[in-house]
Amino acid sequence: MGSSANTEYCAFTKAVEHVGDRWSLLIVRELAMFGPQGFNMLASGLPGRISRSVLVDRLRKLEDLGLVARDPSVSTRLAPYSLTPAGEQLVPTLMSLWEWAKHWVPEDPAIAQRDPMLILWWLRHRINAEAVPERQVAVELTMGGGDGVTTRNWLLVARGVEPELCLEDPELTEERYVYVEADAADLYPIARGSRSWASALADGSVRVYGDPDLIAGLPGWFLGPSRSTSAA
Repeated sequence: MGSSANTEYCAFTKAVEHVGDRWSLLIVRELAMFGPQGFNMLASGLPGRISRSVLVDRLRKLEDLGLVARDPSVSTRLAPYSLTPAGEQLVPTLMSLWEWAKHWVPEDPAIAQRDPMLILWWLRHRINAEAVPERQVAVELTMGGGDGVTTRNWLLVARGVEPELCLEDPELTEERYVYVEADAADLYPIARGSRSWASALADGSVRVYGDPDLIAGLPGWFLGPSRSTSAA
């Protein structure tokens, strides 16, 4: 009995040591939800700020563990990362953790002030890819954070295509931009699905500029308010 318990404890401890850091499980979840992705897409899509050196380290560790692999038929530099069978077997455990967090872990609105990049990540995951324009459009989001720093980032959307988060201006033609300005705290409830775009636009806490057709369509590009929100 004691030996068996010690063995199980050892296995659990090894799992926590290998994938219990801030980023590893988020990388696995990102690949599980959106399929194979290149390094740059992972770097822009993960919530929060991850340095490129840390991402390189975590991906290398996940490859060594046999959870993530790259397509050998593609050049090493461009090959996307994808989950291996071992990585896919971890996904149900992640989903269980997700459901537990939704039920038991309280929301923390202050997180939006500390790290506005999370707002972008949440908004990206609320995009309805079938409701956005057929032609690619850039949603430029200018957000003020609690530290007084203003950030500017872009969501690229096109019908039937997974949205892409950009840290640099994609430099589309002017008529393909819609500009959103707000404090991170005011975008937080929209990103978490507890408030509608229409409500925030009506009271002026969120301001939108650009082509009138894009402005009119913007609220419908995102999934509406829900009773529960997804875990980060």
